[in-house]
Order: sequence, then C-alpha cells, then structure tokens
Amino acid sequence: MKKGFYFKPYEKAFQTPFEKLFEIFKELITHTSGDFDEAIDWLRELDMEYKLTDENYTIDDFIEDLKKKGYIKEQPKDGDGKGGMGITAKTERIIRQHALDQIFGNIKKSASGNHKTKHTGTGDEHTGDNRAYQFGDNLSSISMTESIKNAQINNGIDGFNLTENDLVVEETQFKAQMSTVLMIDISHSMILYGEDRITPAKKVAMALAELITTRYPKDTLDIIVFGNDAWSIPIKDLPYLKVGPYHTNTVAGLQLAMDILRRKRNTNKQIFMITDGKPSCIREKNGDYYKNSFGLDEYIVDKCYNQAAQARKLHIPITTFMIASDPYLQEFVQHFTEANQGKAFYTGLKGLGEMIFEDYAANRKKRIK
Repeated sequence: MKKGFYFKPYEKAFQTPFEKLFEIFKELITHTSGDFDEAIDWLRELDMEYKLTDENYTIDDFIEDLKKKGYIKEQPKDGDGKGGMGITAKTERIIRQHALDQIFGNIKKSASGNHKTKHTGTGDEHTGDNRAYQFGDNLSSISMTESIKNAQINNGIDGFNLTENDLVVEETQFKAQMSTVLMIDISHSMILYGEDRITPAKKVAMALAELITTRYPKDTLDIIVFGNDAWSIPIKDLPYLKVGPYHTNTVAGLQLAMDILRRKRNTNKQIFMITDGKPSCIREKNGDYYKNSFGLDEYIVDKCYNQAAQARKLHIPITTFMIASDPYLQEFVQHFTEANQGKAFYTGLKGLGEMIFEDYAANRKKRIK
C-alpha cells in the first residue's frame, strides 16, 4: 500500500451568486457604518468595474434576496422624512461573526467560563478527581458517596462509623473571569491624512464582542467611545460607529471605564484603549471644555497621568494600542504606561486585532493567583 501525500489542483469551493456578493456586501456595510444605500452604491461601482454579476443575477436580484432572507428591512421615516432600507439585527450578528473570522479565525464556541488555571482549590468546576479531606475544606465539597464507602471499608458495616479519615473531597478548579472595557477613540484625527483608522478599530471591537459572548460568556465586555466626552454604546451599535468632529478627551474615557469596572464583581479587570494618542480636551468641573489641538498640552497630559495612576491603585491595568507613529505621541504613551504599570503596543492598523486577542488571552492566564 502506497504511503505519502496526494496532490491535486486547487478547486475553489462553490459559491452561489448571492454568496459571492454577500461576502463583499459584509465588508462594504462595515466601511459605510451600516449605511445600506451607500454600500449598495459601492457594490454597483464594483460590479461595473469587475463584472460581479450577469444578466442571470443582477444587483437588484441580490437586494431582493437580502429582503427575503431577513438581512434588510424597510426603515421607518425619521424626523427629516428620510426612510429607506436598513440592515437588521440578523445582519449585525453576521457582521460581528465576519469580523471575528477575519481577525481571530474560526473560533468555535466552548463551555461557559472556559478560562482554567493550573491551580486547584475552591473553584466551581469539578475535575473528576478526589482527595483526602483537609482541615479548612468547605463541607459542601465533601463527596458523601465516596466518604460513606470509605467508612464501610475502613470500619466495617455492622456498626456505621464515619471518621475524619474517611472523608473525601471532590477536587475543583478555579475558572478565571475577566471584565474588560474597550475604549475607542472617535475623534476627528481617526480619519485624518486619508487614513481610515476607525474601521479597523470598529472591526476589532465587533470581533472581541463576538469572541467573548460566544466563547467566554461569563466574562463581561463594555464598549466606550470618547471624543469631547465619553459614553457607552451597546454591542449592537458597533456596525454604525462613526468618527465625529471631536477633540480627544482621554480623561473622560478613563473615568467612565473605571466607574464601570468598579461595579463589576469579577476580580480581574482591564482596560483596552485604541487611540492615535493625542489627548486634546478635558471637561472642567463647571462644565466648560478646555481644548488644545496643538501638541500635548501639559495641563491635559497631567490629568491623563493622574487617571493612569488612579487605575493602578484600583489594580486595573491599561493596555494602549497606539495606531500613530509620531515620536512625541509615542513618548506620551510611554509615560502614561509607566504611570499605570500597564502595557503599550505601537502598531499600525495591520495586525491590531491579533495583538488585542493575544493580550486578552495572556491576561486571562497570568493574573489569576
């Protein structure tokens, strides 16, 4: 019998005309922040240039299939009398899964809270092993069946006698749980100089949300966006996230992130911050905004360092993903990271998702004691 590898020409998996267009549509709807009409306009432009369709299946046929399959629906008119087609919750989930597949690969769902450590003890996951009872063990962890069997073996069955030496404890294992706040900079600089920084950041947020909700459902993820102010957004709104005409109020974002994490019961907490690294705005106690778009204002920068130190006191590490290469901005991030004793990654947009995933996975393992 011959052994070895059999090579044959690569055969691309069969795709229907709808499936081919849908792959492109998912990418376009992400770039257009959920604007269906704009995404279809782009799709028509691509069709004219690359001949994506033919007379048997047109873009209009594709739109009809989107309706039939429940990916789009007629939107009610807003205050300006504008309506039209919009994506559904089904499409929002598809987009998040698409981002996860792109960035983290095809990660299948596993059991709830699947964050094990090498330490055994008073956890809530049974390992299937037993050990002798030790002083201080929780009585609820005693295996009565095994303990009674030991009492009968050790002391006979004529007169029942259960001693401490007969007791057996079911071994358990800790499961690590993490509360994460992801901060996304939506200031105007995230689309300056012809570089779209917000779309990769948005994709990372969608992928991380899908990862946590499917693989680590006992973990928590909160999304914060920050411009002149900071506010939380639900996961379902991520596809519609846009950059605004904002300055960068990093302090407001950090304050909100820490407020959220203070209310979480999980021991392990962390902040991920995606930014181009130039804080340019803070809000004073009287409600006025102090802004400085030029360089790093010492007054604003010192407020950022104070927040970093405050997070350190609360045992909340901050990992900054810096997507700009200006040396003076990187120097600010370096000092900010030192104040928090956190981490910083100086990266372009390529590979951003993989870096966040790897850091998330590493933090899950090393911070549990």
